[in-house]
Amino acid sequence: MPPGLRPGCIGRYSRLSLTKGLLPVRYVSTRGAAPALAFDEVLLAGLARDGGLYVPDSWPVFTADDWRAMRGLAYPELVARVIRPFVGGTIDQATLERLTAQAYRGFDHPAIAPLKQMDAGLWLMELFHGPTLAFKDFALQLLGLLFDHVLTQRGQRCTIVGATSGDTGSAAIEACRDRPSLDVFMLHPFGRVSEVQRRQMTTVLSANVHNIAVDGSFDDCQDLLKGLFNDLAFRDRVGLSAVNSINWARIVAQVAYYAHAALSLGAPERRLAVAVPSGNFGNVYSAYAARAIGLPIERLIIGSNRNDILTRFFDTGAMAIGTVHPTLSPSMDIQVSSNLERLLFDLYDRDGAATAKAMQSFRADGRLDVGAARLKRAQALFGATRYDDDETKAIIAREFKASGEVLDPHSAIGVAAGRAAQCPRDLPVVALATAHPAKFPDAVEQAIGRRPALPDRLKDLYAREERCMRLPNDLGALREFILARGGARDGKRSAA
Repeated sequence: MPPGLRPGCIGRYSRLSLTKGLLPVRYVSTRGAAPALAFDEVLLAGLARDGGLYVPDSWPVFTADDWRAMRGLAYPELVARVIRPFVGGTIDQATLERLTAQAYRGFDHPAIAPLKQMDAGLWLMELFHGPTLAFKDFALQLLGLLFDHVLTQRGQRCTIVGATSGDTGSAAIEACRDRPSLDVFMLHPFGRVSEVQRRQMTTVLSANVHNIAVDGSFDDCQDLLKGLFNDLAFRDRVGLSAVNSINWARIVAQVAYYAHAALSLGAPERRLAVAVPSGNFGNVYSAYAARAIGLPIERLIIGSNRNDILTRFFDTGAMAIGTVHPTLSPSMDIQVSSNLERLLFDLYDRDGAATAKAMQSFRADGRLDVGAARLKRAQALFGATRYDDDETKAIIAREFKASGEVLDPHSAIGVAAGRAAQCPRDLPVVALATAHPAKFPDAVEQAIGRRPALPDRLKDLYAREERCMRLPNDLGALREFILARGGARDGKRSAA
């Protein structure tokens, strides 16, 4: 049994030691009908051709000695070490280390992901020191380089399509702009992201970047994205790939900052819990993956806003689609959490056909109930709580008064969820600060009467020229837009 995992834990595990060599990881679809792929193929495929999400066929597990050997590594070196077994032989170690070193050069803090102690039991991990001031930079700065490396090696190009509730878009655009092997089309819900979030996307005027404001919600944007991937002829024609967290490479790159937090607090000897503000379940699923590979993470705590599908699921075992409500924490304004399918795959004992049937039922009826036994297994590891806008502002004000710490609305929800979990004194909680407060200045000003300033490198953001196309919530219109702007115009890649 891997360290930190209890009997009955969700998932399958295969023991692996770095000191004894690496076994290549293969990836399977949560719906069981797509071929198993290697890492580079999964990177380019994004979504499986059967509509499922890729996950490791079995989890590589680091030993306690492996974790001890990683203590004190610089953050880029730690990333390379953690993701090495997931990459397998598709990228050599020297290249992987070069790419991870390059990915984190643009971060403003020397620690990359600094930890602050808030009180005796709560720590704050700041994940907003990257180029676009949000945690998405940790995965996407690397993802852009991985795409560029693999496509260059193959002599191919691809069309990146993404859907964003605010932060993924700017991080992906920053990582992929001006790369000759990539065309980027980014969808965001019109009028439902903060002005800073929007401008960080629309002021990038690179020829290979195309911003699209969709008349609808983030869930509508996600559905359009999946519609493109499920149109296999179009997918192959333009060489479609994804930067959303449906892409496995996004998930595995985020595992590293959980390793950083755990090792900083004494792992593998010392246990911890993590508190994550989450809407699409990708970030907290990365914590789940970190636990699966051997880190002693005892509890995964989720904070939701008014769009609380995750809290309702972990309270009742029922996943039910509701109306998407605009909130002060727009990155979590989601009612269909795509990455939850990866957890469901484990709850259904990695039965792809059963998972596919469950997801088809959910899409048809707008509701899925996993049953009492599966709910009990999920609740043994996960907990969740919700906060509305008034509560969020009160949390921001309370934390500022207590410590002087200025939190954005998403980070505030994560901190509050961590405190509400009331973990034992010997179980430190790491709450994730997922965005810089200046990305949501209106909400912060309402809470504390002070408007947070953007970093100097973004001081002129409001004066920059914007470029964006507004489209209806229509798959045909989106297809035509991508084709008219030459998606993957210099060549296709083979179907994965």
